[in-house]
Amino acid sequence: MATFQFISGLPRSGSTLLAAILRQNPRFHAGMSSSLCPLVTGAMNIMAGEGHALISDARRESVLRGLFASWAAGLPADAVVFDTNRLWTARLPALLKLFPDAKIICMVRNVAAIMDSVERLLRANPLLPARLFSDDERANIYTRTEALSQRNRLVGGPWTSLKEAYYGLDAGSLLIVEYDFLARAPRKVLSLIYDFIDEEPFAHDFDNIVYDEPDFDEELRMPGLHRVRPRVTFEPRATVLPHDLYERFSAQSFWANGPASRAHVIARAKPTVVPIARMA
Repeated sequence: MATFQFISGLPRSGSTLLAAILRQNPRFHAGMSSSLCPLVTGAMNIMAGEGHALISDARRESVLRGLFASWAAGLPADAVVFDTNRLWTARLPALLKLFPDAKIICMVRNVAAIMDSVERLLRANPLLPARLFSDDERANIYTRTEALSQRNRLVGGPWTSLKEAYYGLDAGSLLIVEYDFLARAPRKVLSLIYDFIDEEPFAHDFDNIVYDEPDFDEELRMPGLHRVRPRVTFEPRATVLPHDLYERFSAQSFWANGPASRAHVIARAKPTVVPIARMA
């Protein structure tokens, strides 16, 4: 069966860009968020329901492994599938039970910049109300960002799942990658990612990236949500958030400012782009 690795982290933080880069390697298969995580979660919930006592742990594991095998059906045995979902971090113990060597690459970004990015997409399509919000929630930038930050919504859900994994016992299986570093130094960051997943280096072309999912984005009424620019560049810009919102959300980058974790981090806090060594 093909090897599985995982991409997770926060929205609007470069996970689609990373997938678009990785898929240049002919052995690698990557894309936007898939349905595999919900399938695995659903199967786990069903097997924990009525009659769960009649299902052995060995059978549960076999059923879940079968989902991954079916997902990778038709791919060569040496293929590497990078499956993307924001909630893989919430399933980290289960993933490691199934695949003890599994790694999750978690793309992150200053949370204020995430809110800014979503807001810019909304303002680019002012006549097309996005399906992210109810009528009351889309009233203004304060109600929109408040809705996004709730713990079961676009930003708050992945943020809480990532934070749990980051401070959990299995954090050593995480590589936290800040979007800014990927955009500024893609060659260096990709080299570190390849080291982390124990793969041979590949010569990626950072000036010819191709990825877009217009049909999916149109369904959400957010054109351009998954469109990747052809060239990897970093473009600093002034935020559209009011000052108080910017300060509030900037303080939530726990991977840069919080207590120590066993996770590996490529983040702004380091003077050079190197991962923090695993703690003893």
